[in-house]
Amino acid sequence: MQSSFSLSFSQPTTVPRSNHTFDSLPFAPSKPINLRFCGLRRETLGFFSLSRSHSCRGLQLPSPTRSKTISASLADNGSTPKSFDYDLVIIGAGVGGHGAALHAVEKGLKTAIIEGDVVGGTCVNRGCVPSKALLAVSGRMRELQSEHHLKALGLQVSAAGYDRQGVADHANNLASKIRNNLTNSLKALGVDILTGVGTILGPQKVKYGKAGFPETIVTAKDIIIATGSVPFVPKGIEVDGKTVITSDHALKLEFVPDWIVIVGSGYIGLEFSDVYTALGSEVTFVEALDQLMPGFDPEIGKLAQRVLINPRKIDFHTGVFASKITPAKDGKPVTIELIDAKTKEHRDTLEVDAALIATGRAPFTNGLGLENVNVVTRGFVPVDECMRVIDAHGNLVPHLYCIGDANGKMMLAHAASAQGISVVEQVTGRDHVLNHLSIPAACFTHPEISMVGLTEPQAREKAETEGFEVSVAKTSFKANTKALAENEGEGLAKLIYRPDTGEILGVHIFGLHAADLIHEASNAIALGTRIQDIKFAVHAHPTLSEVLDELFKSAKVEARVSSQVSEPVAV
Repeated sequence: MQSSFSLSFSQPTTVPRSNHTFDSLPFAPSKPINLRFCGLRRETLGFFSLSRSHSCRGLQLPSPTRSKTISASLADNGSTPKSFDYDLVIIGAGVGGHGAALHAVEKGLKTAIIEGDVVGGTCVNRGCVPSKALLAVSGRMRELQSEHHLKALGLQVSAAGYDRQGVADHANNLASKIRNNLTNSLKALGVDILTGVGTILGPQKVKYGKAGFPETIVTAKDIIIATGSVPFVPKGIEVDGKTVITSDHALKLEFVPDWIVIVGSGYIGLEFSDVYTALGSEVTFVEALDQLMPGFDPEIGKLAQRVLINPRKIDFHTGVFASKITPAKDGKPVTIELIDAKTKEHRDTLEVDAALIATGRAPFTNGLGLENVNVVTRGFVPVDECMRVIDAHGNLVPHLYCIGDANGKMMLAHAASAQGISVVEQVTGRDHVLNHLSIPAACFTHPEISMVGLTEPQAREKAETEGFEVSVAKTSFKANTKALAENEGEGLAKLIYRPDTGEILGVHIFGLHAADLIHEASNAIALGTRIQDIKFAVHAHPTLSEVLDELFKSAKVEARVSSQVSEPVAV
C-alpha cells in the first residue's frame, strides 16, 4: 500500500537495524484493517477495550490462546543475573529512549542508553526536526510569493528567492543543535551513553560494541528496546539516494528537481509536496488507494486537498502502484511504471527528474537478538498494552519492554516518549497504561492539519458496535478574529462526540497553527473531561484558541450532570 499512512505486510519484514528511536509519520499494523489512524492498531481504536482499572502487573493478554504466565525460556537463553550493572538499560537514543532515560533518572534509577550512531535518532537527525526547518522556509516563501495575501495586508515585497545550500544548512544546523542539546541533557543527569550496537543476549543481559572492536556485556534489572524505524521501500523500486530518494535523502536538499513524483500521499508526502512546490518544483502524487490522504478524516482530507493540492503545481494518480522505479542514468530520466492497484494491469509510464518514496516506515529490529529471548517478529516487536514484550508462545518476557516505532502501536516521536515514560512508571512500582487515543498527531503543511482520537467513520463504526449515538460539531476559522487579522481564514475544526455523555471521541483541525491548537482536545481526552465541563473554560480574546472554544460550545450534549467520562480506554 503506497501511502505513508498504511502499509500491510503479508510476509515478515527484514530490514537492517541501527540503534535509533525515530519520529515517524504514522504507519499501519502488520495485518490489513479498514481503520487507519496514525498507525493505531484496531484494539487501540477501542474495538478491544481494556479498562484502566486493570494494572499492568495483573494484565492478561487479549488472545484466549495465549498462556497467561510469564516466561523467558531461561534454559535456552542463559541465566538471570543476581546483581545488575544498571537499573535500566535503553537500546536506542532517539526521542523515545531519551524521554525514558530522563524520567528514569528523575525516579532515581541508574540508567544507561546504548546508541550505535548519534543521539536523537531519525526524529532529530533525519526526520521531524530538519523537516520542520525546511517547512519553515516553505512557509515564508509562500507568504512572500502570495501577492494577494501581501496586498491584503498592505505590504509590498519584491520577488522572493532562495539559496538552496542556505536552506539545507538551516535544516542541518537545527538538527545539530537539537542533537547536542539532547546529548548534553543526558550527560548532565548522569545517564551513561554506551556507544555501539546493542544486542540482547538473554534475560536482563545486553552486549554492545562497534564493528571491529571488543564487545562489552552489561546487565540491567529492566531493558527497553527503542530502536525505531527506517523508511520502507516497496519491491521494484531502486533507490540511488540521488534521483530516487527516501525522506532521509530529501532532507539534505541536495537539489530541487523541476518535476518530482512523490509515492504516497500521507504525512511525509504532503509535507514534502509543501516544501518542493514552494521552492518551485512540480509534484505528482502516486497513491495506491482511491483517494489522496487516506488516513485523515475524510471531510478534513477533502478540504485539505482543495487548499493544499488543487491550487498548486500538483497532479496525482490514485488507485495505482509504482511497480518499478528506475533512477536517472546516462542522460535518461527517472522512469516510473504504474499499474492498477486492483487489476495489476499497466496504466502509465512517467519520466521525471526525481522520485521521493514516502510509503511509510518499517521497524528496525534485525540483529537485536530477540531470538535469544524466544521473541519472533513479523516486522514489529509484539507487545502488550504495557509495552511488555511477548515471546513466540504468547508469554510475557520478564523485564523486557519495547517502545516507539519498533512496536508499531503509534509511529510518532512523542508517542515513543510517552510510552517510555509509562514503562519507567511501571518498573518503579506505579501501574500505568498509556491511552493512545489521547495522543495527537500533526501534519505541518501550510495550513497545518492536526487530529486526536477517532475519525468520523471510525467513531461511527465503534458506535454501531457498542450501541451509542455519534454527533459532530464544526467551526470555521473564518469566524475567528485572530485568523482574519492574519488574513488566514481558510480552515475548519471538527468535533466528534457522544451526545448522551459528552465524551470526546475525536477532534480534527485544518487551519493556521492547527498543530498547536490540538492539545486542548488531546488533554481533555487524556483526562476524561466531558464537553459540558470544558465549555466553561475561558480563552483569551482574540486568539486562535477560540476556534476550539466555539467548537466545544456548539456541541449539543444531552447529559446535564457534570462528571468525568468513565476511565479512558487504555491501550
